[in-house]
Parts: sequence; structure tokens; C-alpha cells
Amino acid sequence: MNIAILSRGENLYSTQSLLKAGLARNHNMEVIDPTQCTLVIEDNTPKLYFCDEIVDDLHAVIPRIGASNTYFGSSLVRHFQSMGVFCVVGSEPILQSRNKWTCFQILAKAKIPIPKTILGNAFDIGSVLDMFGDPPIIIKILQGTHGQGVILAETYQSALSTLETLKAAKVRFIVQEYIAESNGSDLRVIIVDGKVVAAMKRQSKQGDFRSNLHRGGTSEAIQLTFQEENIALRAAKALRLGVCGVDILQTHNGPVVLEVNSTPGLEGIETTTGVDIAKTVINYIERNRK
Repeated sequence: MNIAILSRGENLYSTQSLLKAGLARNHNMEVIDPTQCTLVIEDNTPKLYFCDEIVDDLHAVIPRIGASNTYFGSSLVRHFQSMGVFCVVGSEPILQSRNKWTCFQILAKAKIPIPKTILGNAFDIGSVLDMFGDPPIIIKILQGTHGQGVILAETYQSALSTLETLKAAKVRFIVQEYIAESNGSDLRVIIVDGKVVAAMKRQSKQGDFRSNLHRGGTSEAIQLTFQEENIALRAAKALRLGVCGVDILQTHNGPVVLEVNSTPGLEGIETTTGVDIAKTVINYIERNRK
């Protein structure tokens, strides 16, 4: 098959891992930079050009769409879908998972447990804070990634000042309960084609509450409980994601979904667990391409 990875970073670990996995299965692999693509509709037919050359021979694409390129990247994926190319992740699931509030609305509809969350558009910010009781609370920019745009407000005054600043700057945000018992840790679960293929526990570095490995956190491979595996699979299904990373917090009342990532990084979890996740993605394409 002819398979393309949609990525702006050809030398990134995840892109290289997918390239090697595809080549090992004797597929023709290439990397397409979304910023070098031109989308055309001509004679009621979608067409796509990459560096002025028409692209019309692909069987499947693996989107690796960065947060800064969500709009055009998802439009590019939609264009491939309209051309009949199999996409590992669809355009609408990318958009829905990338917006934290939209993601939580979909999870709530599916009765998947999530932390108490409020969309930050209330006229009276003080009334929002009163709904959470005593701080700390978590404040998140709607489309942040890798722990960026996530703020721990430890006092009422710091929470109030932060929310007022964000609202004045017209930055969209959510307010979320702080789950102290997680102690700066979470679970990252990778799902491919409706199955859990790898899971690890991440722990934040000392002095930070964010467990992202990009921010100096540590990790270890783990075995999920039935309940943890169940909500991870349900989250992926609710968002219609063939490949995704589901972040889970362990609480006194059971696991809750913290985030669903449509473009999970592979380096940390492949290194931690020893699982060749890229290979499972290629296998997914082989099983499902029509």
C-alpha cells in the first residue's frame, strides 16, 4: 500500500517510528507536510497537490496534526476522506478531541466519568469559583497541549485574578476540580482499533502538578484495572477515534478521564512499555482499509 504520514516533523520520533513500521511491512511510505499542501475542488471533484504535484495514489494516511495547525490539518484530513483515502483518525474526531470542552460534552453524553468541569464564560466569575468550594482548582486553556495552558490556582485570589485576565483577553478556558489524591500522576492509555495496546503511569517532577513527560515527568509500565480499561475504551469509542491516547486520573471514587489525545506521542510510551505501537497502527490500516 501507499501510506502517507501527515507531519511537519519528518525527524520526530513518532514520525520515524511509523515510517520504519510501514517499511518493515513492505509498504510505500512518505511524509507529507500539511503546510505544503494545496486543497482544490474542481469539476465537483476534490484534488490535492503536494509541492505542486498532484496526490492521487494514496491508500491511507496517518494524521499527526499539531495543535497549532488544527484547523487546516483537520481540513486536509477531511479532503483525503472525501477522496476515498482511509484515514487512521477522522477530521471531526480530531476537532472534537482537540477542544477540551467539546470533548467533555461528548464524554458526559456517553456517561463516562470526568472531573467536575465548568466552561469559563459565566458573567460572574465569583459564582463559578463558589461552585468548587475551597481552592486549589485547575484552569485550562481550551486547546492547550503537552501541559501548556494548564494552571493550578492554589488560592481564591489567584484563581480570581487568573480568570479575570483570561476573560479580559478573550481566551477560552475551562475550570476544573483539583483531584488531590492523584498526587501529580495520571495514566496514559494507548488505544488502536478498539483495543488497549499499551499503558503507563506518569508522575510529575517535584514541584509540578503536570505529569507530562515533556515537562520532566517520569513513567512506568502498568497493568490497568478492568474499570480503567473500560472507560478508556469507551472514551475512544465515544469520540470515534481509531487511534488515540486517553489520560486517566485515579480518584477515591474510581478512575476519571482527564483528556483524549487524537495525536498521542509515541516516544514516551514505546520507550516505557517496550510495545511497538507504530506496528499496531500499520496493522490497523491493513485490517481496515477498504
